[in-house]
Amino acid sequence: MASDKGPSAGDATLRRRIEPWEFEVFFDPRELRKEACLLYEIQWGTSHKMWRNTGKNTANHVELNFIEKFTSERRYCPSTHCSITWFLSWSPCWECSKAIRGFLSQCPSVTLVIYVTRLFWHMDPQNRQGLRDLLKSGVTVRIMRAPEYDHCWKNFVNYPPGKEDHWPRYPELWMKLYELELYCIILSLPPCLKISRRNQKQLTLFRLTLQNCHYQIIPPHILLDTGLIQLPVIWR
Repeated sequence: MASDKGPSAGDATLRRRIEPWEFEVFFDPRELRKEACLLYEIQWGTSHKMWRNTGKNTANHVELNFIEKFTSERRYCPSTHCSITWFLSWSPCWECSKAIRGFLSQCPSVTLVIYVTRLFWHMDPQNRQGLRDLLKSGVTVRIMRAPEYDHCWKNFVNYPPGKEDHWPRYPELWMKLYELELYCIILSLPPCLKISRRNQKQLTLFRLTLQNCHYQIIPPHILLDTGLIQLPVIWR
């Protein structure tokens, strides 16, 4: 049941929450907003206390800002495990992926899970390789789905009174398409998702282009989950 109040005034995370309109423009998978937003959680050792904060692009990408803030403000203790979860409006570019790997190599007791809304310039071979390198270094990378949107809305957004359960319901199709493309990246397959923009009406167009290699390697249930593909498919 939704509360008739917004986030509690005594909530220590309230000053670090973003406004509902910011959440909508940054985390709508249909939009191609240039700026990036990061919502993150940090948990130390066996403590049940979760420390949350938010960040946006400045002169640097949000990932670099986080790394600089984390390493400069906290005294890192190698013997204490640290769990970090990121909710990113864009996946890391190849340069940020490299910086993240460097950060984790210096802080081996840190584990990182990344949820992303969109894939940043996913046709670029360097960005694709950067994500694969992150996975090889132990980072979990996933596309945000409904449970993550709900979690972020309740914990990072200064939602209006009575709107605790009323996060924007984005069509699952876009999430599934990005998920399919991420699967292609992981398996070193060619891109299958092409995105274009009609400037006149600011419409974002998604086009799925599958090759034989996609049908041969990607498990059928993942292809069928998009609702756009019919199997079986015969290839030569």
